Amino acid sequence: MESHEQNIKQAYSKMAQLCSRSEQCSADIRKKIMAYEIVDEIVDEIISKLIEEKFIDDERYVRAYVNDKFKINKWGKVKMRHYLLAKGLSDEVIQRGLENIDEEKYKTLLIKTMKAKAKTLKKKSRFEKMGQVIRYTQSRGFEPELIHRHLNEVLE
Repeated sequence: MESHEQNIKQAYSKMAQLCSRSEQCSADIRKKIMAYEIVDEIVDEIISKLIEEKFIDDERYVRAYVNDKFKINKWGKVKMRHYLLAKGLSDEVIQRGLENIDEEKYKTLLIKTMKAKAKTLKKKSRFEKMGQVIRYTQSRGFEPELIHRHLNEVLE
């Protein structure tokens, strides 16, 4: 029994250390705690304590994730939402995080991404270029309706 108690304390301190070094979401921490073979109720207690002590904050995690993926990886909202949903975060939290993106900067990034792709394409028909630009920007996570709205600005 003593080693089980020690396991719980060790798991808590390791997770607190990890959370203080980098942003973590509750789903990631849950997976890491499960590696210590701790009962689910105690896992919930550890996570509650980490949330209470502000080591874990899913909204803060989503804001940081969205900010990094937008500025560094140049991803669109669709791709970010997909990856955050895969982590098991709620749709409301994700939506609030995505609303932090400045719409003007988002549109500028989309157009810049589309123009960069259009420049790399060899001489092809306008229709083929459009198809390739659309597929590329969708793979970067941008919304199809936004892509089509700004396509003519890019392929003139």
